[in-house]
Amino acid sequence: MDAPTLPPADLYINRELSQFEFNKRVLAQALDPTVPLLERLRFLCITCTNLDEFFEIRVAALKQRIELGAPAPGPEKLSSQQIFDALRHGMLGVVEQQYGLLNNVLFPELAKAGVRFVQSEHWNDEQQEWLTQYFREQVVPVLTPLTFDPSRPFPRILNKSLNFIVRLHGKDAFGRRRHRGMVQAPRSLPRIIRLPEHLSSPGCHDYVFLSSVIRVHVGELFPGLDVDGCYQFRVTRNSNLYVDDEEIGDLVHALEGQLQASRHGASVRIEVGHQCPPDLQEFLLDHFSLDEQDMYLVDGPVNLNRLATICDIEDRPELLYPPFTQGLPEELRGNENIFELLAKKNVLLHHPYQSFAPTIDFIGSASTDPDVLAIKITLYRTGADSPIVDHLVNAANSGKEVTVIIELMARFDEAANISLANRLQEAGAAVVYGLVGYKTHAKMTLVVRRESDKLVRYVHLGTGNYHHATTRTYTDYGYMSSSQRLGQDVHELFMQLTSLTGASDMSRMLAAPFNLYPSLLEKIGREADNARAGKDARIIAKINSLSAPGIIDALYEASQAGVKIDLIVRGICSLRPGVPGLSDNIHVRSIVGRFLEHSRVYYFLNDGAEEFYCASADWMERNLLRRNESCFEIRQKAMKDQIRGDLELFLADNCQAWVLHGDGSYERLTPAKGEKRISAQKIFVEKLALVT
Repeated sequence: MDAPTLPPADLYINRELSQFEFNKRVLAQALDPTVPLLERLRFLCITCTNLDEFFEIRVAALKQRIELGAPAPGPEKLSSQQIFDALRHGMLGVVEQQYGLLNNVLFPELAKAGVRFVQSEHWNDEQQEWLTQYFREQVVPVLTPLTFDPSRPFPRILNKSLNFIVRLHGKDAFGRRRHRGMVQAPRSLPRIIRLPEHLSSPGCHDYVFLSSVIRVHVGELFPGLDVDGCYQFRVTRNSNLYVDDEEIGDLVHALEGQLQASRHGASVRIEVGHQCPPDLQEFLLDHFSLDEQDMYLVDGPVNLNRLATICDIEDRPELLYPPFTQGLPEELRGNENIFELLAKKNVLLHHPYQSFAPTIDFIGSASTDPDVLAIKITLYRTGADSPIVDHLVNAANSGKEVTVIIELMARFDEAANISLANRLQEAGAAVVYGLVGYKTHAKMTLVVRRESDKLVRYVHLGTGNYHHATTRTYTDYGYMSSSQRLGQDVHELFMQLTSLTGASDMSRMLAAPFNLYPSLLEKIGREADNARAGKDARIIAKINSLSAPGIIDALYEASQAGVKIDLIVRGICSLRPGVPGLSDNIHVRSIVGRFLEHSRVYYFLNDGAEEFYCASADWMERNLLRRNESCFEIRQKAMKDQIRGDLELFLADNCQAWVLHGDGSYERLTPAKGEKRISAQKIFVEKLALVT
């Protein structure tokens, strides 16, 4: 291909910086006055959660590389320190925006709407009396105030826990002078306390922060000493888990040890109340071996995510998105047996606009159907109290052959998945753990049923996890079929995952880390060849992340050949679009709205013989080369037309879409004067769901 107009190191956008840009797009939803008020608060909480994970994983890894003098990964040739410095600068701006929005906009507007956070200086006598009693009866019994001396050093602080550093004056009961103390907020108590109705203004929801209650009453915890300041702080720790691929003998045992250790991992960030004096700031930094660049002073609660607990107030519908009832495809609205239905036609579900219940019912029916002999499923994230797990346990208890491939290394769900694995094993299910070094991220279920003296396979394949809760907030596709060719492919993949043998040639599926990556390169290259031959050539991909240099290079080459390429990338995108001579024909947009865009769809024009694929895999090296991923072809004309229409709607969105520029910046689209407003997510709700 022609020489690019950028030096090789500038062909790509840094992954960490791109991921941080996504968090800014989420924050923009909280800043958007057209979004309902409690939903704005929810988006603010999501930014806090996202940044917590960003520090725990990405920033933690950067800091380790800086300490070791190791270069940053990726082809951009930026040093780890350069990336860290850029993130630090951006983070300071985000923190200022977060708390400015909370204090100057959301709190005042919520108060006008009857949802009030009552500050301690505004407690009346009755509220003060009730909160004092609450503190003494509910809080003090589970608190452990501490002062420090050589025999009682600074305690170990749990990751992201709420704590208070206290300035003291005077002598303790033994005559020793005390200067500092500490209080750890109990994890068992709610961080936000709702005042009783008789202590609230009429028709209002009045709340008080637990941190305010502790701060006001902290003097009771240190009798005989004078308290001269109490300041909240929170430490974020490195949460990367390290499991040696070669030395590991028992994955469950090793993970349990790593999970325990991660609660006290190396500190990477400290958030402190903005009124904390400099000497106490320095004391905290010194204790946690942090530098000034690792401290963030906040004007409000150190964990904004705690505010999420009040985002679903039932009697304030005007402060929330309009409710809707998840719809169903017409063929699923009757009472027909799911296996009889699938024997006649395949089913495509679009979540969250359409219900996940048919998927649960599919597995539930399989668990009780006397003709079903075996159920196989991959589980990456399922959530607590999963009905799918209940069905699998029942199936195993009833004597069916149940095989469950559980990915223990699903980040932040490791402990839950260990518990899940133990429960399934106790019921008699065969539990297989993901291979160390190759996470099992595929989303698939296989049901084997005896029908007229022959075995028939039924499958469910998806782009999202078997997590009944997130299917109400994540957009995904789910596909159910009785195609025996597809069933054979899924069988081959399960055989590969359980026996670690190679899967034979598959006709309807692609799989990572085997043929998915080379197949994508081949299909991108085929579009480039068609363009060079003067044929129409088109690629559309809807994915969560794009950072694999090999894929990006292939897309650059296709663009230079004349292929029209539209990429709908929710989060990380390391490709630079619209660069003259390099990526003129590539356009990238990100959709950020009410629901988290999570579906993965690949489209290739293929000289008119269009190909549509749904997949569990993003276009990242880890997904394509170091994970077990599933990718399945959609062949039915009606379903292809549906997915094509969905993609076109995303590309027409001018309300929730952000366009990526070649310099790595994003610009939010807004309808021009007189232009029709198009919000893909809103249209899907109106078209597929039942608005109530």
